[in-house]
Amino acid sequence: MPGCNWLLAQDSPLILAPWGILSGFQEPPAQFLVPHSPNPADPAPAMAPGAPSSSPSSILAALLFSSLVLSLAQAIVVYTDREVHGAVGSRVTLHCSFWSSEWVSDDISFTWRYQPEGGRDAISIFHFAKGQPYIDEVGTFKERIQWVGDPRWKDGSIVIHNLDYSDNGTFTCDVKNPPDIVGKTSKVTLYVFEKVPTRYGVVLGAVVGGVLGAVLLLLLLFYLVRYCWLRRQAALRRRLSAMEKGKLHKSGKDSKRGRQARHTLPHLHPLAFWESRA
Repeated sequence: MPGCNWLLAQDSPLILAPWGILSGFQEPPAQFLVPHSPNPADPAPAMAPGAPSSSPSSILAALLFSSLVLSLAQAIVVYTDREVHGAVGSRVTLHCSFWSSEWVSDDISFTWRYQPEGGRDAISIFHFAKGQPYIDEVGTFKERIQWVGDPRWKDGSIVIHNLDYSDNGTFTCDVKNPPDIVGKTSKVTLYVFEKVPTRYGVVLGAVVGGVLGAVLLLLLLFYLVRYCWLRRQAALRRRLSAMEKGKLHKSGKDSKRGRQARHTLPHLHPLAFWESRA
C-alpha cells in the first residue's frame, strides 16, 4: 500500500504503521517492530519512549501543515528575452515581466544587474522600490538608463540609450513581490554591433510570408476571373434563350396567320381561287 509500511511477524496478521507517511517511506526503528497479538484480549504492547503517535488526528495535522508550507513556497517567476541586439549609438529595451501567486504589492521591487562580457562580478545598475526608480548615476550607464516599466502590469522594463561596444554583457532582472520573494532571476544577453545583423529567422519569415502572399494574390485573381467569366456566360445563355423564345413565338404567329389566310381566301374570292388553280 503506497505511503505506509507493512510489518509482518511470524504467524501473525499484518499491521499498518504510520512511519512511511511521516518519515518518507523509511523503515521504522527496531524498537517499534513488535508483532501484533492474535488474541484481542491481550493488552497492547507498550510503546517505547519517543515513538511517533499513530492517531489519525496527528497524521491529518501533518498533511495539512505540509500542504500549507507548499502553498506558501510557490516561487515567483521572472521572464526576459534570451538575447537582444543593438547598434552603436542606438537604444535598446530590456523587457522584464513576472508571474506571482500574490497581488501586486506596494512593496514590489525590481533590480537590474549588469555583468560585463568576460567579467565575473555583477553590479547593480537600476533599482525600483516604493514606487520610485533609482538609477546608477556614477557607473557605466550614467544618464543612459530610462525606466519604462509599470508594476501594475507586472512590467519592469528599462531602456538603455546611446549603446556602445562596452555595453556587451549579461543583464539580470530580479523581482520581489512580498510576501512572494522566493524565485529565480532571469537573464538577457546584449550584443552591440556596428550594424544590427539581419537574423536568419527574420529573413526566412519574410521569404515565407512573401511566397504565401503571392500565392493568395494569385488565388484571388483566379477566382475573380473565373467569377467574371461565369457571370458573362450566364448572361449570354439568358440572351440566347430569350432570342430563341422570340423566334419560336414569331414563327408560330406567322404559321397561324398563313393557315387563317388559306381558309378565308376561297370564301372571299371564289373566282380568283378557282382561276389560280386552273
